[in-house]
Amino acid sequence: MHDWELPEAFESRSGTVRWNRLGPHDGAPVVLLHGTPFSSYVWQEIATALADRGHQVFVWDMPGYGASEKTEGQDVSLAAQGEVFAELMAHWRLSDPSVVAHDFGGCVSLRAHLLHGVPYRRLALVDPVALAPWGSPFFRLVGEYAHVFEQLPPALHRALVHEYIASASHTGLRPEAAEALARPWTDGTGQAAFYRQIAQADQRHTDEIQGLYRDIEVPVTVCWGEEDSWIPVAKAHELASLIPGARLRLIPGAGHLVPLDATTPLLTALVAFLGEDGRGAAAPHGGPATTSPPDSGG
Repeated sequence: MHDWELPEAFESRSGTVRWNRLGPHDGAPVVLLHGTPFSSYVWQEIATALADRGHQVFVWDMPGYGASEKTEGQDVSLAAQGEVFAELMAHWRLSDPSVVAHDFGGCVSLRAHLLHGVPYRRLALVDPVALAPWGSPFFRLVGEYAHVFEQLPPALHRALVHEYIASASHTGLRPEAAEALARPWTDGTGQAAFYRQIAQADQRHTDEIQGLYRDIEVPVTVCWGEEDSWIPVAKAHELASLIPGARLRLIPGAGHLVPLDATTPLLTALVAFLGEDGRGAAAPHGGPATTSPPDSGG
């Protein structure tokens, strides 16, 4: 695949955000949100495929991530990212887009919708951070001692980042993908930013919205890798049961990094979901969640 570039810039309250738009400008808008410690690169193949299918696709790197600005003292908390996303949606003048969000991006999209009133046409949550408790033992350890970890020699830090990112995949990342995801964190600025974003991760930012999931009225699909070792698949069932009418699609053979582990099955699920009309095929408001038959392949 060609190099992933974000040529556009937006000045947000938390620093410069790099973003890009793919596909026809009159296409139905779809916004893709990445998680941590990743970047919009995780959506490269799916964003391109959706654009080829006529969608207007927006991708962006959150402040402190990927190609976006990373600065000392920067607020990169989930609360700040939710506010930045609301700002960005206003900048794009999107009134009713479909939103697809992975990992931390799930919390960011939910906060923007539930706390800041950002309207969506429909919402797809892919292995999202949305329910307590979250954060692996390693994640909690680094968060508690971020000031120590950020002083690691660069070679040890690079090894840690590569191993941590690799653990999110069940199938194993292609070398170029592993390098693309790790690269933003491996220079001096990136090393400090890597530990900053973990230190600022706070479960209260999901606790604040968890009780509001019952108020979501837009169609929601929850997609989850069955082999996710970061957030157990039991959370998929729990989340789908809390959102009225939400459907659950389990994706076999995929770990936490579903967009890279099972690109084709996830794309198939998203294309079907995004192509539904306003009524969709979801259960009625307040109805039970349903589980779609699993996709085959990866």
